[in-house]
Amino acid sequence: MEYIEYIESFFALVGDLTWGWALVPMLIIFGLLFTIVGRFAQFTYFKRMFRVFKTDEVGDDGISARQALLVSIGGRVGGGNIAGVAVAISLGGPGAVFWMWVVALIGMMTSIVECSLAQLYKRRDNDGNFRGGPATYILHGLGKDYRWLAVIYAIALLLSFSIGFIAFQGNTVAGSALESFGIDRWISGAVLVIAGGFIVFGGIQRIAKVADVVIPVMALIYIGMALIIIVLNIADLPALMAMIVKNAFGIESVVGGGIGVAIEQGMKRGLFSNEAGLGSAPNIAATAYATHPVSQGISQSLSVFIDTIVVCSATAFMILLSGVYQPGAEVDGIVLAQQALTAQLGNWSQYVLTISLLLFALSSIMYNYYMGENAINFLVKKNTKTATFVLRVVVIAILFLGAVAPAATTVFFFADPLMGVLALANLLALIMLFPRAKRLLDDFARQLKSGVKEPLFDAQEYEKLDLDLSAWGKKAVKEALEQKQ
Repeated sequence: MEYIEYIESFFALVGDLTWGWALVPMLIIFGLLFTIVGRFAQFTYFKRMFRVFKTDEVGDDGISARQALLVSIGGRVGGGNIAGVAVAISLGGPGAVFWMWVVALIGMMTSIVECSLAQLYKRRDNDGNFRGGPATYILHGLGKDYRWLAVIYAIALLLSFSIGFIAFQGNTVAGSALESFGIDRWISGAVLVIAGGFIVFGGIQRIAKVADVVIPVMALIYIGMALIIIVLNIADLPALMAMIVKNAFGIESVVGGGIGVAIEQGMKRGLFSNEAGLGSAPNIAATAYATHPVSQGISQSLSVFIDTIVVCSATAFMILLSGVYQPGAEVDGIVLAQQALTAQLGNWSQYVLTISLLLFALSSIMYNYYMGENAINFLVKKNTKTATFVLRVVVIAILFLGAVAPAATTVFFFADPLMGVLALANLLALIMLFPRAKRLLDDFARQLKSGVKEPLFDAQEYEKLDLDLSAWGKKAVKEALEQKQ
């Protein structure tokens, strides 16, 4: 038992040195710096972000930009968009919602930077698929002297997302199914094993295809219920918006701590939800076909907007318009969301919420698994297929364990502290590699200014960088050169 206590104390210290110290302010400050130096690209290209839904171009390899976006949305959007928002409002007041919005708008720029770098340094694996992410751009962007940092990142990614968070998702699904429908945990676990096994054993291609179907359905169901509540209370919406803004700046404080608590809760929950700057989404961004790194960065930025500005706002409006919100009251986040729905729409809505949670969890399971697959591919260069197979078996086993054992998640206490390690390592890399991201942004803007409708990346102009030219393909380079002539 002493060893367990030492391990718990160690990870508690890791959590304090990351999340508990200055990581959240650092993510905000550098996100704001990226925004200013990057000339507010998240606003300049906002309309352009939606082009991703009009194309399904996949090139010779990789998944489409739309599929990559949907997988990222599936990973970002989860129980935190419901429970996390409810907790933030309970502890920080309505003003916390405003600071969530601020974090999202800043985080959209951070997402452009990290996902553009992931595209720039992506590599082609032995099966011809594209892979990349923070571990890859740390190693090939910063050089071999930083291999240690890339390895730490990959290990932390594997343990936190594909081990810890997988158990949490299994636990959430089984617990929700038991409470709402009376389904035994082992039945939920068995269903998750079958569904999860079918998805993860198909790799990124199957994950992308499933996400193409599941994510839109998931979003439409949940946002649809929120819109019904907003329409039913449309007359109260202007007053609600005024209350959110006033509470955000301490003009009308409804909880103890005033503006400070509102800012703390809003920013922290916003970052936890949209994951901008944590380095998870770039792992997906690197898998997509793109004509220019910034094109994928812009597309992925939209997932931050959808996660926080759309889905988190939907939860906030449901809670605040329903009349169930009690300032300062400590309540389970899911319960508060259920109370809001049943108060406005009736008892049937809590079952729909449970179904939404199941879809949220399924999408997160797909996303979390791929984080581990990407980490394994980076860490293991020989017998990669065998290592990947072992990972898939372990993930399915942990998924079942998390589902059948109510207290199983306490075993994976290391997940949140390790996510702090991910964020710190990724932020360090982004700061040092930002000049290259800025070069990409300038090239993208220059091509648009010259009249090019779809900027093309000429990898030969970046020959001094450690890039995998085969990942961009001769066709794209040839088209770029022909366009310049």
